[in-house]
Amino acid sequence: MAANPTDTRPLPPLHGGALVLLTIAVAFSTFMEVLDMTIVNVAVPHIAGSLGVSPSEGTWTISSYALASAIMQPLTGWIARRFGEVRSFVVSVLLFVTFSMLCGLATSMPMLVIARLMQGAGSGPMVALSLTLLLSSYPKAKQGIALALWAMTVVVAPIFGPILGGWLTDNFSWPWIFYINLPVGLAAAVITWGLLHKRETKTAKTPIDAVGLALLVVGVGALQFMLDNGNDRDWFASPLILTLGIVALVCLTFLIVWELHAKHPVVDLSLFRQRNFSVGVIALTLGMFAFFGINVVFPLWLQVTLDYTATWAGLATAPVGILAFLMAPILGRNMDKLDLRGVVTFSFIVFAITSWWFSTFDASASFSTLVLPRFVMGIAIPCFFIPLNQIYLSGLPPEQIASATGLSNFCRTMGSSISTAVTVTLWQHRGEYHHATLTEYISPAHPAATRFIGQASHMGLSHTQSLGLVDRLLSREALTLAVNDVFFGCAVLFVVLIPILWFARPPFGSAGGAMGH
Repeated sequence: MAANPTDTRPLPPLHGGALVLLTIAVAFSTFMEVLDMTIVNVAVPHIAGSLGVSPSEGTWTISSYALASAIMQPLTGWIARRFGEVRSFVVSVLLFVTFSMLCGLATSMPMLVIARLMQGAGSGPMVALSLTLLLSSYPKAKQGIALALWAMTVVVAPIFGPILGGWLTDNFSWPWIFYINLPVGLAAAVITWGLLHKRETKTAKTPIDAVGLALLVVGVGALQFMLDNGNDRDWFASPLILTLGIVALVCLTFLIVWELHAKHPVVDLSLFRQRNFSVGVIALTLGMFAFFGINVVFPLWLQVTLDYTATWAGLATAPVGILAFLMAPILGRNMDKLDLRGVVTFSFIVFAITSWWFSTFDASASFSTLVLPRFVMGIAIPCFFIPLNQIYLSGLPPEQIASATGLSNFCRTMGSSISTAVTVTLWQHRGEYHHATLTEYISPAHPAATRFIGQASHMGLSHTQSLGLVDRLLSREALTLAVNDVFFGCAVLFVVLIPILWFARPPFGSAGGAMGH
C-alpha cells in the first residue's frame, strides 16, 4: 500500500491515455454496482425456483442488497478519511467482486441473502468514491465532463439492468448475472490502483462514533425493511411494519440530534448548513422519487396488464437512455456557460410533460406509442442529474467531497426506495378504486353491459364465463386508469419542485467549481 502523501504541493491532474483509462475503469465499476440493484429483478422467479423458495422470498435478494448498500453510503466520508480514498475505493471494488462470486455459487436462499448483504455493504462507498476520484483526477476545466460521464453511468445502468438480466437468465442461468462482475471489477481495481496509488489522500485516525453507527444501522435497516415488505403486509395494519416504522423514526431522529453534536460524527450532517448542498440534495431526492416511480410502475403495468414479457418491457423502457447518452457530453462541456437552475428547471418541465403524456394512454396503446414519450424523456435525464451534482458540490472544499457525495447518494437511494413502496401501493389501491367504480356500470340498467354479455353468450361462453371475461377487462382498464393517476401525480410533483431549485445561490463555479475552496 502507498504511503500517505506529505503536505507537499498536490499532484497535477491526469492527462491523455491515463485519464481515459481511469475514466473507463471508474465508469464501469460504477455501472456494475448500480446495475446490480436492478439486474436481479427479472431473475427473481428463476432464483426462487432454483433454490426452492417462493417468489416473495426471492425478493430478499433485492432488499438485502439495497439495505446494506443504503447503510454504507453515508459512511463513505468517514471511511475515506480513515483509510484514504483510493485504498477505500479499490477495497470496495474487490469486496464487491468477491461477494458477487459467492452470490453466484450460493446453493441455498440464506447463503444467497448473506452474500447479497455483504455484496451491498462492500459496494456502498463505491459510487460516491468513484465521483470523488474522477473529480480529483480531472483538470478543473474538464470536471464538467467528469460529472457528465459519472452521472450517465448511474442513470443508464438501471435501464439496462432488466434487459441484461433477462437475457443472461434466459440464455445461460441466473448465477451469470453475478459472474459478469468478476472481469469488470478486477480490471477496474487493477487500473485504478495502478494509476492512483501514488495519489492517495491524507488519512486521519478519527475514533469511530459507535452510537451514531448503531443508530444509523438500526434506523436505516428498519426503514428499508419496512419499505420492502410494507406492501405485501398491508402496511401499518401489520404489527411488524408498525413496529419497524416506530423504530426507524426514533433511531433516525436520535441519529440527527446525536450527529449534529458529536465530536467525530460518522455522518457529516453539517453539510446541510450549506444552502446549495441542501437545495441540491432536496431537489435530487424528490426528483428521484418522481422519476423512479415512473420507472418502477411503467414496466410493471406493461407486464401485469398488457402481458408484455420481461424482455419486451425492458425494450419499451430502454429508449429513455438514447438521448440521455448523446446529450450528457454536450451538457458536460458547456456547464460553465449555463445557469444550472435553469437547466434543471427545463428537465423538470420535460419530465412533467412526458409524465402527463403517459397519463393519457389507454390499454390499447401500441409499442411505438409507448416508446415515443420514453425517448423524449431521455433529453431531461442529463439536465436533471448533472447540474444537480454540480449545485450540491459547489463551494465545498476537496476534503468534504466524499462525505457530500456519500450523503447525497444515500438520500437518492432512500428516495428511490420510498418511491417504489409508495407508487406500487398507490397503483394497487387506485386500481381497486377504479375497479369498484367501473363495476357499478355492469348491471341490467346499462344496455352496453347486457349487450356485451349477450354477445359473449352467442360466442359459446356460459353466463359465468362471460362475467369472468368482463371482470378481466375491467381489471385491465382499472389498472390502466390507476397507472394514469400515478403518472399524473408524478407530473404534478415535478412542477411543484421547480421553485425549490431557485433557492440555490450562484455562482456554482466553473465546471470544476465543485472542487474549489
